[in-house]
Amino acid sequence: MDQYARLSDPGDLQEAFGADAFARLAVELHDADGMAETVESVVQFALQAEACSYAGVTLTLRGSREIAAVTDPVVTAIYEAQSELGDGPLLTAVSQGVTVHVRDTATETRWPALIDQFTQYGIGSALHVPMWSGEQLIGVLSLFNTEPHAFSVDDEAIAHILARHASIAVASTRDSETMAAAVDARKLVGQAMGILMERFDLDDTAAFEILKRYSQQNNVKLRDVAQELVDTRRLRGGVR
Repeated sequence: MDQYARLSDPGDLQEAFGADAFARLAVELHDADGMAETVESVVQFALQAEACSYAGVTLTLRGSREIAAVTDPVVTAIYEAQSELGDGPLLTAVSQGVTVHVRDTATETRWPALIDQFTQYGIGSALHVPMWSGEQLIGVLSLFNTEPHAFSVDDEAIAHILARHASIAVASTRDSETMAAAVDARKLVGQAMGILMERFDLDDTAAFEILKRYSQQNNVKLRDVAQELVDTRRLRGGVR
């Protein structure tokens, strides 16, 4: 059992956050329309539930790292400073999939090049918690405070549970968006096939083979081929 087990069930989490706050988070994550709203709900809730001045979420989806939500421009500046240096607590959390707790930026020795940055932005302590979906790291929840030693053991435990709930919400949203995109692509291909079938008196198999062959010969995604045909009613180079 890990050190956060005592806050790992909904009852403990509800007690730690407060029943009303926990219920509100659950509703907001459920009702969020898309990835952007989901992560925005997470960082805004972190401001209420945690001892933090600022919060942010970085996602590592599709093989790239992107800033998904911040509560203040200072978080973006801190993220970008670490990206430029190629080192820092956030990058350690992302690359190693571990929690990184910077208790006092003034005495931190692991990233000396960042001390001036922390001082410049008035950051006294920071906490970076990985967000996992199964065995896949999908992002990092970051909490910052203007005071040193701001995050207690309980704060860190709550951050882990919040990151866990955020991971579930983000993964669910991502899957929903992926499914929606797939459905849209199928509809688009169907429309393109209908155009070919009507124009050249083809059956659906022959129409699909034309789209697929054009996609392969021109190294263009099938969805983009279909979009071109629907938009222009023709394919560059003609149908062969």
